[in-house]
Amino acid sequence: MMAQEPKHVRFARRGLMFVISSPSGAGKGTLSRNILEKDRDMTLSVSVTTRERRPSEIAGVHYHFISQQRFLSMRDGGELLEWAEVHGNFYGTPRAPVEEALAEGRDVLFDIDWQGAAQLRDKMAADVVSVFILPPSMAELRARLNRRAEDAAEVIEKRLRNAKTEIEQWSNFDYVVVNDDLDAAFSDLTAILRAERSRRSRAAEGIGAFVTTLIG
Repeated sequence: MMAQEPKHVRFARRGLMFVISSPSGAGKGTLSRNILEKDRDMTLSVSVTTRERRPSEIAGVHYHFISQQRFLSMRDGGELLEWAEVHGNFYGTPRAPVEEALAEGRDVLFDIDWQGAAQLRDKMAADVVSVFILPPSMAELRARLNRRAEDAAEVIEKRLRNAKTEIEQWSNFDYVVVNDDLDAAFSDLTAILRAERSRRSRAAEGIGAFVTTLIG
């Protein structure tokens, strides 16, 4: 009879907010989807937005698509952890589901722009782990936006103009990953997650209980 391998020890801990930002087309959407598919401990924070739904998007999965009037009501009523206006549209993060997840020890993934990331840091800095994704070049960024084939030419040009301002925000993030190879970028993100989940400050109570049992 083969001996069973010991189970991996897991400590009770507070969840973390894993924030991924990038200029449009740099790959944060694809990387976020890969994390959600392969990491069972991660849940997605589904933002609300006033933007029109793209053909590839599913309401309630990628975003909650709402009217501008409803968005402003949520913002003014304190129902949003963060909000931003990007390319003429509003985006925001509902507060209640995030706070509930963190308290239950579940990690929450945020696929948001740098403005939203800044607001999350201001309000919940101890819970935030932020990563900025850079493209390997501006030429590649343009090529990716064109290959996506979901935006009109004038929208693509606007996104490219805004990308330079967005890229300048890199120094405000905890980590920076260049997405020149998708598999390598994903590996970097998983390594960051593994390290941050082991941070003593997130699991001090659970570690303390384990150590008490360990040493009797």
